[in-house]
Amino acid sequence: MVSTIIDQEIKKAMLAKDQAKLRGLRAIKAALLLARTEKGSAEEINEEAELKILQRLVKQRKESADIYKQQGREDLSVIEEEEIEVISQFMPQQLSREEVETLVASLIKDSGASSVKDMGKVMGLANKELAGKADGKLIAEIVKSQLA
Repeated sequence: MVSTIIDQEIKKAMLAKDQAKLRGLRAIKAALLLARTEKGSAEEINEEAELKILQRLVKQRKESADIYKQQGREDLSVIEEEEIEVISQFMPQQLSREEVETLVASLIKDSGASSVKDMGKVMGLANKELAGKADGKLIAEIVKSQLA
């Protein structure tokens, strides 16, 4: 489980006085604690749920970094990108665009999809297959272009 590793990494980051890593690790720990204490949740979070939480954290930071760049706040954008780097270390290796295109093409072929009308069916398969390995926007963009 990620949570035990996070505690160890927080200690290391504190000793090393690595503020960027510490911020990212604390964000992960807070999100996991929040998920554990939510009403109706199980005591322990499975790996799939942890992965979704990490993906959400990365997505939030990417969106924030983009907004900061648009507003000319490079200083704040750098902080977000540092946290993305830290959080990404606990996620599976991201696939390249070419790898995603190849996988989506095979999913389209296997599912028999032929037009943009079948996008929902292909997206469902692609999201299952590529969970945590590729960004949802990238998957949607590739599915749409290949079905068009």
